[in-house]
Amino acid sequence: MGAPKKGATRFSEEPEELARVPLQAILLADSFATKFRPITLERPKVLLPLVNVPMINYTLAWLESAGVEEVFVFCCAHSKQVIDYLESSEWFSHPNFPVTTIESHNSISAGDALRLIYERNVIHGDFVLISGDTVSNMSLTQVLQEHKERKKKDSNAVMTMVIKRSKSSPIIQQSRLGTDELFMAIDPNTKQLLYYEDKADYSKGAICLDKLLLTDNPSISLHNDKQDCYIDICSPEVLSLFTDNFDYQHLRRHFVKGLLVDDIMGYKVFTHEIHSSYAARIDNFRSYDTISKDIIQRWTYPFVPDVKFFGNSATKLERQGMYRASDVVQSRSAEIGPFTVIGNGTKIGSNTKISNSVVGEGCTIGSNVSIEGSYIWDSVIIEDGCKLMHAIVCDGVVMKSGAILEPGVVLSFKVVIGKQFVVPPYSKVSLFQQPTKQDSDEELEYADNSSGIVEISSLTGTVDNSNVQLTSELSDKECGPTYELGTGGVGYVWSICEGIHEEEWRQSIAPIPADKLAEAMQSTDDDLELLTQDGGVLPPSGELKPDSSDDDNEDSRDDSAYFEKEVEATFLRAVHENVKEDHIILEVNSLRLSYNKLLADCAGAIFSSIMKLALETPHSSPGGLYESTKNEITKWKKLLKSYLTDIDEQIEVILKFEEMCLESAKEFSPLFAKILWHLYNVDIIEEDAILRWEDEKKDADDSDKVFVKQSEQFIQWLREAPEEDDEEEEDEEE
Repeated sequence: MGAPKKGATRFSEEPEELARVPLQAILLADSFATKFRPITLERPKVLLPLVNVPMINYTLAWLESAGVEEVFVFCCAHSKQVIDYLESSEWFSHPNFPVTTIESHNSISAGDALRLIYERNVIHGDFVLISGDTVSNMSLTQVLQEHKERKKKDSNAVMTMVIKRSKSSPIIQQSRLGTDELFMAIDPNTKQLLYYEDKADYSKGAICLDKLLLTDNPSISLHNDKQDCYIDICSPEVLSLFTDNFDYQHLRRHFVKGLLVDDIMGYKVFTHEIHSSYAARIDNFRSYDTISKDIIQRWTYPFVPDVKFFGNSATKLERQGMYRASDVVQSRSAEIGPFTVIGNGTKIGSNTKISNSVVGEGCTIGSNVSIEGSYIWDSVIIEDGCKLMHAIVCDGVVMKSGAILEPGVVLSFKVVIGKQFVVPPYSKVSLFQQPTKQDSDEELEYADNSSGIVEISSLTGTVDNSNVQLTSELSDKECGPTYELGTGGVGYVWSICEGIHEEEWRQSIAPIPADKLAEAMQSTDDDLELLTQDGGVLPPSGELKPDSSDDDNEDSRDDSAYFEKEVEATFLRAVHENVKEDHIILEVNSLRLSYNKLLADCAGAIFSSIMKLALETPHSSPGGLYESTKNEITKWKKLLKSYLTDIDEQIEVILKFEEMCLESAKEFSPLFAKILWHLYNVDIIEEDAILRWEDEKKDADDSDKVFVKQSEQFIQWLREAPEEDDEEEEDEEE
């Protein structure tokens, strides 16, 4: 077991005293990481725009709505920017929700931050611990109650972690947020956390559990399908534990793991799993992309673009998930596609196409520009003929005519890309030269002169030593290294360091390349073959005892809903941009692997997307809807059939159609039988699939046989048709 740790100061838990203590929160406004470089060399991560709203506003708005009564914001990297922003925002004048900043210039970890807060003696009871890059809409009522009830019975229960079901891709061993596959062992009865590992050695193909863990706990659930939401309910002892143990730096790798292996003091960590609520942390560029999409697709309601909350200006929600501010100037020939947000004061030229993207305020976008899956921040100028694919473009960037950004590119503040210049995939471009020393993720996004962590020079960079803040301004006299970024280009292209290239595509906002998926699939197949021969394979998630519990149905539905939304977004983008069917199939297959779904799931999701497209096509009568539906089904027949390899997938399509008619698209209800006949007529659904569907419904309730009854005449015709064919064949033989 681990080395013994010092004990924490005990706090009174009398109900009368707890009732008088307001619910407090500690918000860490520093990620103590480098994953958002080069952007975070100039601006703190919590102030980066997330769907045109600074990240920290989502966190504060949720804390306020969840009943938190006082927040302490810990600022370190670019602390002056954070403090200035909060002091000039509505948060500092908000009644009954005091927000206080605590500043430090020499903390290098979350552990240092919590030790400093302990010294300030500002926390007086249970508190919420969260970072300023977290988005949630969950209620705190139940988890707070659970935490307090446990504490009454067991004074060693010092922390409750919020978790959520989220399947990792079995191919690339990472979640949809781009984070490593997480392994947890949890007592299924008490919900106590017994094991936590986010840095598993996949080369071994196994994880190791201490024998005592299995001996001391009669039942253990081992999971690799949980997401750590990084929302913690903590007792005051947590702060004193950090103070008494200076080797605690990282919240998970040091503190949580330290408590799990410490059998001397006996402190315990518990879990609280949320189901229908949303909670996620922006850890890397991929999670930035994923959470942005979740916000646009309204999983985070009420914190969505068309609802006014602190720090945002509400935009109008239009069809297919498109949000547009009222003062956008857009050419008539410009096309704004699905799941796109356009900010105030932005101008869009003729024949420009934008889809699945976020455009900030005051941007000028020229003619014949193509923007797909990208994030354009404020005051960006994109000249005619530019093309952007899955890129992040920060404030003040200028892209000269004909410039191209390949997938995964990050352009930091005020960079200039020269005419016709093509920025290679995964490139990071900044006005600052690349640091000469690469830091670990636990080290700062900046450093003062005494630390020696970062050595940076800018085109005209200045370092504010009093606040350790980096700024840059371009002057007329100084020009950048144009040889790197084409004619008229200004900025430095950072090189991808040896050993870090894999992280670039894993954690980029760009879709995972097909060749990388193929390599990962081959590697996974090889590993599984070895493990199968060894005979030691455990199920992905289940209890280490014979009577394993069933999967949570609500979580499964939630996971499926995310998958269907992603497929729908992919399909609508293809419609908007005339993408070839082969490319759509490639993207859907990538999603299938990422979400660990079957072909039947893909078939159902694609069929649903086709039907929604038909429903949104203008029509004035059921007959008009039927005609548009026929046209869309016929048009996308090849795509749909690529996922209908057997009868089971075809039955899944019928069941999905039933579900839509009853819930999300009731307009199709009176047309069910006619559309089913059309699916049969164009050879998408076979006769056997329809008859098996009808047969499986025989013992169902009448309410579940509505569409079988509506289709009775068609089904009867199918049953009689083979007999007629046989009679015709007999007549021909005679």
